[in-house]
Amino acid sequence: MNSFDYVQSARRTIRLETEAIAALEERIGEDFRRACDLILAGKGRVIVTGMGKSGHIGKKIAATLASTGTPAFFVHPGEASHGDLGMITKDDIVLAISYSGTSNEIVTLLPLLKRTGINIISMTGNPQSILAEVAEVHLNIYVATEACPLDLAPTSSTSATLVLGDALAIALLEARGFTAEDFAFSHPGGALGRKLLLRLSDIMHTGDEIPRVSSDTPLLEALMVISAKGFGMTTVTDATGQFLGIYTDGDLRRSIDRGVDIHSAKVGDLMNPNPKILRDSTLAAEALKLMEESKINVLLVSNAENHLIGIVKINDILRAGII
Repeated sequence: MNSFDYVQSARRTIRLETEAIAALEERIGEDFRRACDLILAGKGRVIVTGMGKSGHIGKKIAATLASTGTPAFFVHPGEASHGDLGMITKDDIVLAISYSGTSNEIVTLLPLLKRTGINIISMTGNPQSILAEVAEVHLNIYVATEACPLDLAPTSSTSATLVLGDALAIALLEARGFTAEDFAFSHPGGALGRKLLLRLSDIMHTGDEIPRVSSDTPLLEALMVISAKGFGMTTVTDATGQFLGIYTDGDLRRSIDRGVDIHSAKVGDLMNPNPKILRDSTLAAEALKLMEESKINVLLVSNAENHLIGIVKINDILRAGII
Protein backbone atom coordinates (compact mmCIF):
# COMPACT_ATOMS: atom_id res chain seq x y z
CA MET A 1 0.00 0.00 0.00
CA ASN A 2 1.13 3.54 -0.76
CA SER A 3 2.09 5.25 2.51
CA PHE A 4 1.22 8.73 1.19
CA ASP A 5 -1.26 10.55 3.43
CA TYR A 6 -4.10 11.31 1.02
CA VAL A 7 -6.39 12.59 3.77
CA GLN A 8 -3.89 15.14 5.01
CA SER A 9 -3.29 16.34 1.46
CA ALA A 10 -7.03 16.78 0.88
CA ARG A 11 -7.47 18.66 4.14
CA ARG A 12 -4.59 20.98 3.25
CA THR A 13 -6.16 21.75 -0.13
CA ILE A 14 -9.53 22.50 1.43
CA ARG A 15 -7.95 24.68 4.11
CA LEU A 16 -5.94 26.73 1.61
CA GLU A 17 -8.90 27.25 -0.69
CA THR A 18 -11.12 28.19 2.24
CA GLU A 19 -8.55 30.76 3.35
CA ALA A 20 -8.40 32.17 -0.18
CA ILE A 21 -12.17 32.62 -0.27
CA ALA A 22 -12.21 34.18 3.21
CA ALA A 23 -9.59 36.70 2.09
CA LEU A 24 -11.69 37.47 -0.98
CA GLU A 25 -14.62 38.51 1.20
CA GLU A 26 -12.57 41.28 2.78
CA ARG A 27 -11.96 42.85 -0.65
CA ILE A 28 -15.63 43.13 -1.60
CA GLY A 29 -16.38 46.84 -1.63
CA GLU A 30 -16.74 49.81 -3.95
CA ASP A 31 -15.33 48.05 -7.03
CA PHE A 32 -17.84 45.24 -6.62
CA ARG A 33 -20.65 47.79 -6.27
CA ARG A 34 -19.53 49.56 -9.43
CA ALA A 35 -19.44 46.28 -11.34
CA CYS A 36 -23.01 45.50 -10.31
CA ASP A 37 -24.23 48.99 -11.20
CA LEU A 38 -22.52 48.78 -14.59
CA ILE A 39 -24.20 45.47 -15.41
CA LEU A 40 -27.63 46.57 -14.18
CA ALA A 41 -27.42 49.76 -16.23
CA GLY A 42 -26.31 47.88 -19.35
CA LYS A 43 -28.65 47.45 -22.30
CA GLY A 44 -26.98 44.32 -23.63
CA ARG A 45 -25.56 41.09 -22.27
CA VAL A 46 -22.59 40.11 -20.18
CA ILE A 47 -19.95 38.47 -22.36
CA VAL A 48 -17.64 36.33 -20.24
CA THR A 49 -14.22 35.43 -21.63
CA GLY A 50 -11.13 33.68 -20.31
CA MET A 51 -8.38 31.26 -21.33
CA GLY A 52 -7.52 27.86 -19.88
CA LYS A 53 -8.83 27.21 -16.37
CA SER A 54 -10.14 30.77 -16.22
CA GLY A 55 -12.18 29.97 -19.31
CA HIS A 56 -13.68 26.88 -17.69
CA ILE A 57 -14.65 28.94 -14.65
CA GLY A 58 -15.92 31.70 -16.95
CA LYS A 59 -18.32 29.28 -18.65
CA LYS A 60 -19.85 28.41 -15.30
CA ILE A 61 -20.11 32.07 -14.32
CA ALA A 62 -21.85 32.88 -17.60
CA ALA A 63 -24.28 30.01 -17.07
CA THR A 64 -25.05 31.14 -13.52
CA LEU A 65 -25.62 34.73 -14.62
CA ALA A 66 -27.93 33.63 -17.43
CA SER A 67 -30.02 31.40 -15.16
CA THR A 68 -30.44 34.09 -12.52
CA GLY A 69 -31.76 36.94 -14.63
CA THR A 70 -28.62 38.44 -16.20
CA PRO A 71 -28.38 37.57 -19.93
CA ALA A 72 -24.88 36.24 -20.47
CA PHE A 73 -22.81 33.83 -22.52
CA PHE A 74 -19.20 32.74 -22.85
CA VAL A 75 -16.95 33.67 -25.78
CA HIS A 76 -13.57 31.98 -26.15
CA PRO A 77 -10.94 34.73 -26.57
CA GLY A 78 -9.03 32.75 -29.17
CA GLU A 79 -12.11 32.23 -31.28
CA ALA A 80 -13.04 35.88 -30.79
CA SER A 81 -9.95 36.88 -32.75
CA HIS A 82 -11.11 34.69 -35.62
CA GLY A 83 -14.65 35.89 -36.12
CA ASP A 84 -16.51 35.39 -32.85
CA LEU A 85 -15.89 39.01 -31.91
CA GLY A 86 -18.89 39.69 -34.14
CA MET A 87 -21.05 38.13 -31.42
CA ILE A 88 -20.32 41.09 -29.15
CA THR A 89 -22.24 44.35 -29.59
CA LYS A 90 -21.50 47.83 -28.31
CA ASP A 91 -24.31 47.49 -25.76
CA ASP A 92 -22.69 44.45 -24.15
CA ILE A 93 -20.34 44.33 -21.17
CA VAL A 94 -17.28 42.11 -21.25
CA LEU A 95 -16.30 40.24 -18.09
CA ALA A 96 -12.67 39.27 -18.78
CA ILE A 97 -11.02 36.73 -16.49
CA SER A 98 -7.24 36.24 -16.31
CA TYR A 99 -5.42 35.62 -13.06
CA SER A 100 -2.21 37.12 -14.40
CA GLY A 101 -4.07 39.87 -16.23
CA THR A 102 -1.74 39.35 -19.20
CA SER A 103 -3.27 36.45 -21.17
CA ASN A 104 -2.25 37.16 -24.77
CA GLU A 105 -5.56 36.11 -26.27
CA ILE A 106 -7.47 38.55 -24.07
CA VAL A 107 -4.94 41.40 -24.30
CA THR A 108 -5.18 41.15 -28.10
CA LEU A 109 -8.91 41.92 -27.87
CA LEU A 110 -8.57 44.98 -25.64
CA PRO A 111 -7.87 47.63 -28.34
CA LEU A 112 -10.84 46.41 -30.39
CA LEU A 113 -13.16 46.35 -27.39
CA LYS A 114 -12.09 49.81 -26.27
CA ARG A 115 -12.42 51.19 -29.80
CA THR A 116 -15.97 49.89 -29.96
CA GLY A 117 -16.74 51.54 -26.62
CA ILE A 118 -17.56 48.29 -24.85
CA ASN A 119 -17.28 48.44 -21.07
CA ILE A 120 -14.92 45.90 -19.52
CA ILE A 121 -15.02 44.36 -16.05
CA SER A 122 -11.84 42.46 -15.28
CA MET A 123 -11.15 39.70 -12.75
CA THR A 124 -7.42 39.34 -12.14
CA GLY A 125 -5.02 38.63 -9.32
CA ASN A 126 -2.80 41.54 -10.35
CA PRO A 127 -4.26 45.06 -10.00
CA GLN A 128 -1.25 46.47 -11.91
CA SER A 129 -1.75 44.24 -14.94
CA ILE A 130 -2.71 45.64 -18.32
CA LEU A 131 -6.15 44.01 -18.15
CA ALA A 132 -6.84 45.49 -14.72
CA GLU A 133 -5.73 48.96 -15.78
CA VAL A 134 -7.68 49.03 -19.05
CA ALA A 135 -10.95 47.81 -17.50
CA GLU A 136 -13.63 50.22 -16.28
CA VAL A 137 -13.89 48.09 -13.13
CA HIS A 138 -11.37 45.66 -11.68
CA LEU A 139 -12.28 42.84 -9.29
CA ASN A 140 -9.29 41.49 -7.39
CA ILE A 141 -9.10 37.68 -7.17
CA TYR A 142 -5.57 37.56 -5.71
CA VAL A 143 -4.72 34.51 -3.56
CA ALA A 144 -1.68 34.18 -1.31
CA THR A 145 -0.90 30.70 -2.58
CA GLU A 146 -2.38 28.02 -4.77
CA ALA A 147 -3.44 24.79 -3.10
CA CYS A 148 -1.11 23.04 -5.52
CA PRO A 149 2.11 22.31 -3.52
CA LEU A 150 4.09 23.55 -6.52
CA ASP A 151 2.08 26.78 -6.40
CA LEU A 152 1.47 26.32 -10.12
CA ALA A 153 -1.84 24.58 -10.92
CA PRO A 154 -4.78 27.02 -10.66
CA THR A 155 -6.68 25.79 -7.60
CA SER A 156 -7.20 28.41 -4.90
CA SER A 157 -7.38 31.11 -7.59
CA THR A 158 -10.04 29.32 -9.63
CA SER A 159 -12.09 28.68 -6.48
CA ALA A 160 -11.89 32.37 -5.60
CA THR A 161 -12.90 33.32 -9.14
CA LEU A 162 -15.87 30.97 -9.08
CA VAL A 163 -17.07 32.28 -5.72
CA LEU A 164 -16.72 35.89 -6.86
CA GLY A 165 -18.74 35.06 -9.97
CA ASP A 166 -21.45 33.51 -7.81
CA ALA A 167 -21.41 36.58 -5.56
CA LEU A 168 -21.86 38.80 -8.60
CA ALA A 169 -24.75 36.72 -9.96
CA ILE A 170 -26.60 36.56 -6.64
CA ALA A 171 -26.14 40.27 -5.91
CA LEU A 172 -27.64 41.03 -9.34
CA LEU A 173 -30.44 38.50 -8.76
CA GLU A 174 -31.42 40.22 -5.53
CA ALA A 175 -31.11 43.70 -7.01
CA ARG A 176 -33.42 42.72 -9.89
CA GLY A 177 -36.01 41.21 -7.56
CA PHE A 178 -35.62 37.91 -9.43
CA THR A 179 -38.22 35.41 -8.15
CA ALA A 180 -38.43 31.64 -7.87
CA GLU A 181 -40.94 31.68 -10.74
CA ASP A 182 -38.52 33.69 -12.87
CA PHE A 183 -35.88 31.07 -12.09
CA ALA A 184 -38.21 28.27 -13.10
CA PHE A 185 -38.84 29.82 -16.52
CA SER A 186 -35.15 29.43 -17.30
CA HIS A 187 -35.21 25.81 -16.05
CA PRO A 188 -38.42 24.43 -17.59
CA GLY A 189 -37.02 21.03 -18.51
CA GLY A 190 -36.03 19.72 -15.11
CA ALA A 191 -37.68 18.75 -11.87
CA LEU A 192 -37.01 22.23 -10.53
CA GLY A 193 -38.99 23.86 -13.32
CA ARG A 194 -41.88 21.46 -12.87
CA LYS A 195 -41.85 22.07 -9.13
CA LEU A 196 -41.99 25.83 -9.54
CA LEU A 197 -44.29 26.09 -12.56
CA LEU A 198 -46.81 23.25 -12.33
CA ARG A 199 -50.17 24.36 -10.94
CA LEU A 200 -53.23 22.37 -9.93
CA SER A 201 -55.05 23.64 -13.02
CA ASP A 202 -52.47 21.74 -15.12
CA ILE A 203 -53.18 18.33 -13.62
CA MET A 204 -56.67 18.38 -12.05
CA HIS A 205 -59.55 16.15 -13.11
CA THR A 206 -62.57 18.10 -14.32
CA GLY A 207 -66.10 17.76 -15.72
CA ASP A 208 -67.62 14.29 -15.71
CA GLU A 209 -64.51 12.87 -14.08
CA ILE A 210 -65.56 14.45 -10.79
CA PRO A 211 -67.75 12.06 -8.75
CA ARG A 212 -70.98 13.77 -7.65
CA VAL A 213 -74.00 12.69 -5.63
CA SER A 214 -76.85 14.65 -4.06
CA SER A 215 -77.16 15.00 -0.31
CA ASP A 216 -80.20 12.70 -0.17
CA THR A 217 -78.43 9.89 -2.06
CA PRO A 218 -78.48 6.60 -0.10
CA LEU A 219 -75.04 5.77 1.25
CA LEU A 220 -74.88 2.44 -0.62
CA GLU A 221 -75.55 4.22 -3.89
CA ALA A 222 -72.87 6.82 -3.07
CA LEU A 223 -70.40 4.00 -2.43
CA MET A 224 -71.07 2.67 -5.92
CA VAL A 225 -70.21 6.09 -7.36
CA ILE A 226 -67.01 6.20 -5.29
CA SER A 227 -65.98 2.78 -6.62
CA ALA A 228 -66.86 3.64 -10.23
CA LYS A 229 -64.91 6.93 -10.32
CA GLY A 230 -61.83 5.56 -8.55
CA PHE A 231 -60.94 8.58 -6.43
CA GLY A 232 -61.82 7.08 -3.06
CA MET A 233 -64.38 9.86 -2.53
CA THR A 234 -67.37 11.67 -3.94
CA THR A 235 -68.52 15.26 -3.78
CA VAL A 236 -71.94 15.97 -2.30
CA THR A 237 -74.30 18.65 -3.67
CA ASP A 238 -77.77 19.96 -2.95
CA ALA A 239 -80.70 19.87 -5.36
CA THR A 240 -79.39 22.90 -7.25
CA GLY A 241 -75.92 21.43 -7.66
CA GLN A 242 -74.34 23.64 -4.97
CA PHE A 243 -71.35 21.98 -3.35
CA LEU A 244 -71.98 20.86 0.24
CA GLY A 245 -69.09 18.53 1.14
CA ILE A 246 -67.40 15.22 0.42
CA TYR A 247 -67.65 11.63 1.54
CA THR A 248 -64.55 9.43 1.43
CA ASP A 249 -63.42 5.86 2.04
CA GLY A 250 -62.12 7.07 5.38
CA ASP A 251 -65.53 8.51 6.26
CA LEU A 252 -67.04 5.10 5.49
CA ARG A 253 -64.71 3.40 7.99
CA ARG A 254 -65.57 5.99 10.60
CA SER A 255 -69.28 5.56 9.89
CA ILE A 256 -69.03 1.82 10.43
CA ASP A 257 -67.05 2.34 13.64
CA ARG A 258 -69.90 4.54 14.93
CA GLY A 259 -72.44 1.83 14.14
CA VAL A 260 -74.15 3.69 11.30
CA ASP A 261 -76.65 1.59 9.36
CA ILE A 262 -75.16 1.88 5.86
CA HIS A 263 -78.34 0.40 4.35
CA SER A 264 -80.56 3.29 5.42
CA ALA A 265 -78.17 6.23 5.87
CA LYS A 266 -78.09 9.21 3.53
CA VAL A 267 -74.71 10.48 2.41
CA GLY A 268 -75.63 14.07 3.28
CA ASP A 269 -75.92 13.13 6.95
CA LEU A 270 -72.41 11.68 7.04
CA MET A 271 -70.37 13.90 4.73
CA ASN A 272 -67.49 16.16 5.68
CA PRO A 273 -68.71 19.75 5.06
CA ASN A 274 -65.25 21.32 5.43
CA PRO A 275 -62.81 19.45 3.18
CA LYS A 276 -59.46 20.80 1.99
CA ILE A 277 -60.02 23.06 -1.02
CA LEU A 278 -57.29 24.92 -2.91
CA ARG A 279 -57.37 27.43 -5.75
CA ASP A 280 -56.58 26.16 -9.24
CA SER A 281 -53.63 28.58 -9.35
CA THR A 282 -51.95 26.84 -6.38
CA LEU A 283 -48.55 25.32 -7.14
CA ALA A 284 -48.64 21.54 -7.21
CA ALA A 285 -45.65 21.49 -4.87
CA GLU A 286 -47.64 23.47 -2.26
CA ALA A 287 -50.59 21.11 -2.65
CA LEU A 288 -48.36 18.08 -2.17
CA LYS A 289 -46.98 19.55 1.06
CA LEU A 290 -50.52 20.15 2.37
CA MET A 291 -51.63 16.63 1.45
CA GLU A 292 -48.64 15.06 3.16
CA GLU A 293 -49.11 17.15 6.30
CA SER A 294 -52.87 16.48 6.41
CA LYS A 295 -52.46 12.80 5.48
CA ILE A 296 -55.02 13.01 2.69
CA ASN A 297 -54.92 11.61 -0.84
CA VAL A 298 -57.39 13.88 -2.63
CA LEU A 299 -57.88 17.65 -2.81
CA LEU A 300 -60.73 19.66 -4.21
CA VAL A 301 -59.91 22.56 -6.56
CA SER A 302 -61.86 25.80 -6.91
CA ASN A 303 -61.62 28.78 -9.24
CA ALA A 304 -61.42 32.49 -8.42
CA GLU A 305 -65.20 32.55 -7.86
CA ASN A 306 -64.89 29.71 -5.32
CA HIS A 307 -66.74 27.29 -7.59
CA LEU A 308 -65.64 23.66 -7.45
CA ILE A 309 -63.97 22.88 -10.78
CA GLY A 310 -61.72 19.90 -10.20
CA ILE A 311 -60.07 17.32 -8.00
CA VAL A 312 -56.45 16.22 -7.70
CA LYS A 313 -55.09 12.96 -6.33
CA ILE A 314 -51.69 12.79 -4.69
CA ASN A 315 -50.65 10.34 -7.40
CA ASP A 316 -51.39 12.97 -10.05
CA ILE A 317 -48.79 15.23 -8.44
CA LEU A 318 -46.24 12.45 -7.99
CA ARG A 319 -46.63 11.36 -11.61
CA ALA A 320 -45.93 14.94 -12.71
CA GLY A 321 -42.41 14.43 -11.40
CA ILE A 322 -41.99 17.47 -9.17
CA ILE A 323 -39.92 15.56 -6.61
